[in-house]
Amino acid sequence: MARVSVFCLSWRSVGPCTGPRQRPAVLGLALLLGLLLLLAAAVPRRWAAPPRASRRDDRYLARAEELTATDTEDSSLNYGVVVDCGSSGSRVFVYFWPPHNGNPHDLLDIRQMRDRSSRPVVKKIKPGISVTAAAPEQATPYLRPLLRFAAAHVPPRKHKETPLYILCTAGMRLLPERQQAAILEDLVTNVPLEFDFLFSKSHAEVISGKQEGVYAWIGINFVLGRFDHEDEEDAVVTVALGDQGKPLVRKRTVGILDMGGASLQIAYEVPDSGAISSPQQDEAAKSLLAEFNLGCDVQHTGHLYRVYVNTFLGFGGNFARQRYEEHVLNQTYVHNRLHNQQTGLSPKMPFLDPCLPVGLEDTVVRGGQTLYIRGRGDWQACAKLLQPLLTGSNGSHVSLVETYKAPIDFSNSEFYGFSEFFYCTEDVLRLGGQYSAPTFTSAAQEYCRQRWEVLTQRFRGGLYSAHADQHRLKYQCFKSAWMYQVLHEGFQFPVDYPSLRTAQLVYDREVQWTLGAILYKTRFLPLRDLRQESIRQAHPSWLRLSFVYNHYLFFACILVVALAIVLYLLRLRRIHRRQLRRPSTPCSGWTRWWCRWARGACRDARGSQQPVAPAELGLADSLGSESLDSSLRTISKSALHRLCVRTGVRGLRQLWTRELSSPPCPSPNLCIPWSLAFASLHGVVQSPLPPAGSRLQPWQIPQITGHYH
Repeated sequence: MARVSVFCLSWRSVGPCTGPRQRPAVLGLALLLGLLLLLAAAVPRRWAAPPRASRRDDRYLARAEELTATDTEDSSLNYGVVVDCGSSGSRVFVYFWPPHNGNPHDLLDIRQMRDRSSRPVVKKIKPGISVTAAAPEQATPYLRPLLRFAAAHVPPRKHKETPLYILCTAGMRLLPERQQAAILEDLVTNVPLEFDFLFSKSHAEVISGKQEGVYAWIGINFVLGRFDHEDEEDAVVTVALGDQGKPLVRKRTVGILDMGGASLQIAYEVPDSGAISSPQQDEAAKSLLAEFNLGCDVQHTGHLYRVYVNTFLGFGGNFARQRYEEHVLNQTYVHNRLHNQQTGLSPKMPFLDPCLPVGLEDTVVRGGQTLYIRGRGDWQACAKLLQPLLTGSNGSHVSLVETYKAPIDFSNSEFYGFSEFFYCTEDVLRLGGQYSAPTFTSAAQEYCRQRWEVLTQRFRGGLYSAHADQHRLKYQCFKSAWMYQVLHEGFQFPVDYPSLRTAQLVYDREVQWTLGAILYKTRFLPLRDLRQESIRQAHPSWLRLSFVYNHYLFFACILVVALAIVLYLLRLRRIHRRQLRRPSTPCSGWTRWWCRWARGACRDARGSQQPVAPAELGLADSLGSESLDSSLRTISKSALHRLCVRTGVRGLRQLWTRELSSPPCPSPNLCIPWSLAFASLHGVVQSPLPPAGSRLQPWQIPQITGHYH
């Protein structure tokens, strides 16, 4: 096949160049290539993970948005309601979350709803739901104020798709199972009759202390962002998955320590599944270890967690003080009988309590017996007296020291202390936040040595926290020693452990276990959004192509298109270089005669009307004048002038095209001379000429001119 040839004709030069029609095409290709390169540079930024600084800024912005009023006009938001039925009262919490982002590895972004004044949507009533034990039919009227409050804040159009969970804790656990079932049955039957929330039998239950601890652990880690595994700026931990696959490296979670008035709770992740070494530990671990998957797909192990949870009743701050007073009372009476003394039996001979500030007087009454005590402020002696309470020596409580506790890697772990851990360090000592055992011990000893009069004077002067009261001042010495013993003797935390933080709020908000509960309960809801997304991708339109959602395929398509354009441009460049390597003059061989004739005729055709004969140009001897048509012999110089000078390249091309391809040709003998004269000037004659005097057919044009365009 003949090659493509592109040439320009001018009076001064004959050579290769880009034709007028080719310039817009090349410019268009160059512009398209530039746009594709810009798109290729922008797409990775769109789909790739943002830098750490950007992700950190996004988290800060999200936390700030959580403190603003919820936009109830946004129809894309989803809502959920959780009722916490506790022992002293019940509270309702309303949560919301935007649509799932489509990534099966991400959890729902659940946040607490806030009203127009940016206050959390929470309501509490007293007493607890256990008061309806004698009349279970009153359970629904009991919760009606809470449910009406939630219904008033959730948009009415969202009620039927808003899940409602009624979860009962310690107060209900103390009731017989028969009464528990009767209360729950009344709720399941009557609540749907009054409210349109998504509510079923599985949404109302009495949860165990283990479940409550797991939900609290989930809530804290979710707020801290420890379930966001794409962010690698935090510390990581290697998690053994046992038979489910190879070890997984992911972001390290935090453990929680929560000391209330009556109980003590601890929860933390156990990354190593081989930590249990004996059958006794294995039996104990079955009731203390909780293994669950927070992901929406049970096949994905990225959110598979194994958490140790244990609750110690009687080890709270207030209950521990009662146990201590009973212990001191019993020990003092035994000591008096053995040594025939009267210690603590009168105000003049009080028992000197090392766990109270110096000079503070108090009395302990148990079973008709009264013990008079006076504080002597010896923190170290107080801590020593508290050690028997950790072991449960009186037999009424479990031993905090001997109870099975899953091993903790103190070199790669982090804990948060709540409630009494925070109050003991912050309210009086003002050491809340990062915990340091030496600093805490020194401050606690200094406080205990102060006289009671000095402490009360400081309290009136406002030197302590606004949350501090007389009860805190009175028992601060005892509770600080108890917290220290629980932490370092009971749970065996090293004295130099650097990763414990005491807190009341996380990112300026109180985190309830109900947040963890709704996260766990709604963990499969993203599957609904994923199915809807897959349906939309299965029916794409020209406005929304499904491959856009697969950024790897999209980027590959861009690379293929760019590569095709580059190869095409390289092809054009190679053809152009081949044309440059051809001889610069097209007049070689026998075609020089037509060049001499055409150029000479055009050169001598200025202003003359005399006919030009071929013999004058030296053509008669070589080609034979008898073979030329008479019209060629009588061509006037003015006609050649009009042809070669006035019409230029465009006119000559039009004349040549008309003479060759528009049958019938006016003069058969003119077709070949005219065409060859024009073709020789362009240097595109590549095939042998037909015999002189023959008519050039249209199908012979490509053979002679090489597909000239």
